[in-house]
Amino acid sequence: MADQLEQVVVIGASLAGLRAAETLRSEGFEGTVTVVGAETHRPYDRPPLSKKLLAGEWEPDRIHLRQPDSFDELDVEWKLGVAASHLDLDARRVDLSDGTSLDFDGCIIATGAGCRRLPDQGRHAHVHEVRTVDDSMRLRAEIADGGRHVVVIGAGFIGLEVAATAKQLGNQVTVLEGASAPLIRGLGAEMGAAIGAMHEANGIDIRCDVRVDRLDPAGVLLEGGELVESDVVVVGIGVVPATKWLDDSGLEIRDGVVCDETLLAWRTDGSPVPGVYAAGDVLRWPNALFGEEMRIEHWTNAAEQGAAAARSMLAVAAGEAPEPYAPIPFFWSDQADIRIQFLGRAADDDEVLVGAGSIADGKFLTLYGREGKLHGALGVNAPRWVMPIRKLLLAGASWDEAVAHAATL
Repeated sequence: MADQLEQVVVIGASLAGLRAAETLRSEGFEGTVTVVGAETHRPYDRPPLSKKLLAGEWEPDRIHLRQPDSFDELDVEWKLGVAASHLDLDARRVDLSDGTSLDFDGCIIATGAGCRRLPDQGRHAHVHEVRTVDDSMRLRAEIADGGRHVVVIGAGFIGLEVAATAKQLGNQVTVLEGASAPLIRGLGAEMGAAIGAMHEANGIDIRCDVRVDRLDPAGVLLEGGELVESDVVVVGIGVVPATKWLDDSGLEIRDGVVCDETLLAWRTDGSPVPGVYAAGDVLRWPNALFGEEMRIEHWTNAAEQGAAAARSMLAVAAGEAPEPYAPIPFFWSDQADIRIQFLGRAADDDEVLVGAGSIADGKFLTLYGREGKLHGALGVNAPRWVMPIRKLLLAGASWDEAVAHAATL
């Protein structure tokens, strides 16, 4: 296939797409590389959107992932402000929203994810979401001076980050969550409740087990008729993989683009698609290290997968076997004075143990165990405790070994 890989198209111009393009060049690929991005901005960092940018501590030029001259030196064609509209696997062609198309030998799908929305969300000027730099700046203009009542729908990571930032700016903040505890999907009910209590101690009102009926010009109407009045509403109820443009492509889509362990995409008939890979929030793949299929929506994974997809593509082009992508998932979240770090995985039925520190002190390490083995680790304001757990996860440490290690901290 080496003589066939001359044109690579990367669909998605955020972190995963950028790392894919950079890796193609750093690994010696000399063919054409075209990066297509729906936003008009060059690749920028998304974590600050709900924190330092939203708080006014940083301006948009501070969140660029690379300096302008670095983009120019990549020798990549950037097609920004235009989205992919269709993928033709047989013709090896990507159609774009501006009516043009791009032929390819290799394609890396890195379109990320978009915000999950409530019905009629776009009809209300006081209702916001935070996914892009423009979203963040619009919301910042509303809350920068403080004194507003900000209602955040959803107590996930983005919701709590926005809530913490809004509170720091001097706003009254209420968080509405449908589940029994904040962060339940990522950390489980017990640890989610513990972190929720830390936010409540900072003056944020968190209401769980509530159901939103609809948005209202005066705020948020709950099931049962209660109106939660607000000046500003932020919807943070999760994201969905950006795969709508792939509906008729023939790729298998199941809450993301389904790929094998080397990030190679599959057709709906179960056959692989040579030369087509995926990376970042849009991808679902089997992680052999954990023995489970995953789709991960965090920064580290996007960066690593973009590079891994490019390396897999180049390895196959060179007639070599690509390496399986089997990392230990890692994410972090800064929420005012709460620093959350997580390694590995968490499941509803995991055994959960605070192995070091204490929730009362606001600094602790929590272990997650599954079937007698260490499954994940949560650090809250404890970076020196959580990061060494990586070695235990790589070694497949038993639950007892992990608990014994934590007892030494």
